Amino acid sequence: MRLYPDHKAVSVRPFILLSTLTPQGAHNLTATPERLFEVNREVEALGGRVVHQWAVLGAYDFLTVIEAENEAAVIRMSTELSARGSAHFEVLPATPIAELLESLDAA
Repeated sequence: MRLYPDHKAVSVRPFILLSTLTPQGAHNLTATPERLFEVNREVEALGGRVVHQWAVLGAYDFLTVIEAENEAAVIRMSTELSARGSAHFEVLPATPIAELLESLDAA
């Protein structure tokens, strides 16, 4: 649960956001590296929260762990960010191991 500024408690879920920069996105990042922090603030404005973020080598440029209320919020967020043309996203819902084990015990 996370407490929002209006004191409304909302249950949040973790999601992994894998991002690949487009050529324009790579140009923007090298020209204005601080833009990365602006994108993180935009994620928050769209209802998410950046928990951790790493630059990675391989098929993706960034791995970001975010929290959001539900899948619909993350779809809205990734669609809005993708529409700008700077990056492509793959979103993975994440389940904490403790929850996985609880669900296995309940079965």
